[in-house]
Amino acid sequence: MNLDPDTCYKAVASHDRRFDGRFFVGVSSTGVYCRPVCAVRTPRRENCTFYESAAAAEKHGFRPCLRCRPELAPGHGLADISGRLAQAAATLIDEGFMAEGSVATLAARVGVTERHLRRLFDAQFGVSVLEYALTQRLLLAKRLLADTALPVTEVALAAGFGSVRRFNDVLKTRYGLTPLALRRRATDGVADRLVFELGYRPPLAWEALLRFLAARAVDGIEEIRDGAYARTLRVEAGGTVHAGWVRIEHVPRRMVLRVTLSASLARAIPQALGKVRRLCDLGCRPDVVDRHLGELAQAVPGMRLPGSVDGFEIAVRAVVGQVISVVHARRILAALAQRTAAAGTLPDAMPGSLRHLFPSAAAIAVMPPQDLRDAGVPAGKARTLQALAQHVADGTLALEEHAPPEATVVALRAIDGIGDWTAQYVAMRALGWPDAFPGTDYALRKVLGVDTVRAMQARTAQWAPWRAYAAVHLWHRYEAMKDAPAVSEPETMT
Repeated sequence: MNLDPDTCYKAVASHDRRFDGRFFVGVSSTGVYCRPVCAVRTPRRENCTFYESAAAAEKHGFRPCLRCRPELAPGHGLADISGRLAQAAATLIDEGFMAEGSVATLAARVGVTERHLRRLFDAQFGVSVLEYALTQRLLLAKRLLADTALPVTEVALAAGFGSVRRFNDVLKTRYGLTPLALRRRATDGVADRLVFELGYRPPLAWEALLRFLAARAVDGIEEIRDGAYARTLRVEAGGTVHAGWVRIEHVPRRMVLRVTLSASLARAIPQALGKVRRLCDLGCRPDVVDRHLGELAQAVPGMRLPGSVDGFEIAVRAVVGQVISVVHARRILAALAQRTAAAGTLPDAMPGSLRHLFPSAAAIAVMPPQDLRDAGVPAGKARTLQALAQHVADGTLALEEHAPPEATVVALRAIDGIGDWTAQYVAMRALGWPDAFPGTDYALRKVLGVDTVRAMQARTAQWAPWRAYAAVHLWHRYEAMKDAPAVSEPETMT
């Protein structure tokens, strides 16, 4: 990444939130590094150096600022950087992969050799994989000490340190502080709850995102109440599956989302927060996307690409939702969740109407076909769901953010019953691919006034490589025009 010092300093002097998380500034007069939006007095230009990542700043001897808290900075979106593989690896590290894995297993996970990953990582972030991983563990531990009442032992384990002693030694060496000193400095910790703030680059069209999720909310799994979104959650961490719930609300004054996790997810915090970031597309750069979409984005600036907390769930929703209305699909999905309720154990204190976990791939793969039909799934779709579930359960199909979108779309379309609409929808929401576009969608065709694939391609080419965001804007227009949820068309279009 090439950082122009003059541009970076202007961003720091103006506290420009468009640059938040894109670089960090080390201040030699204080020995700390900050986000560009830090509220302290702007340092002198000659005291500033700029780094691609928090890990690079720490490698050069700087400590994290206790005021702007670099661990709260928004991350990168998929299309922000040229090194998509390096970013995929970084996302896995952010979500705790290196607590159990190695550089070799990380490289295998993203589909490259270990040597190539090391080279990509150094070029992209200015540090080694291990240096980046250690910084992320420390920043997570710092966040847990500041924002929760978890015991220090739990903080050390949740952040991926093998022991409290190791945690104390590294914290003292890198930051010159002890866990108790960091906890004394914290002023906003919340006892008996896991409450976090996740930053974003403004603007954020929260109401539009909430409407999108509300129209597709499955009873017993999701609910929208008092301007907040809540749902049940299944998270795998360290070889163990943790079940719980999450509640997300917007705090526009602070330009953050406030995230509350159930106590049952205390051992899976980085993984759970990673799911929230993907669901709400917090790595988005709306200044870039909106400028490219032009007039299409003017009515609702800051539109996010609704993601997922589980790629398989999105694929199931897409298959079930083929041809039928969203309301009908919601009823079927709720019935499916009820029939597989025994597959997951939820904590006792569940908010609102949350009762079930979404069925896992393993559960649907072995589900009796009659149970699928009794839930309202037609026989053809039931066969498609079970074939899809088997591919995901045995690891031959990955529906995750790091998966290659083109190859994944091809693999999905190879499954009987999955066509281009379904594959593109999964690429949009499960993989977070910004240029995916379900061009046979009924609502998109109506809004754009086109009837053929060729006409659709010609009309939407202007929005590449952000056509997925364009699709969300167009769905929003359709729902506003028709005052009804979007409906998908059959998988073929002439």
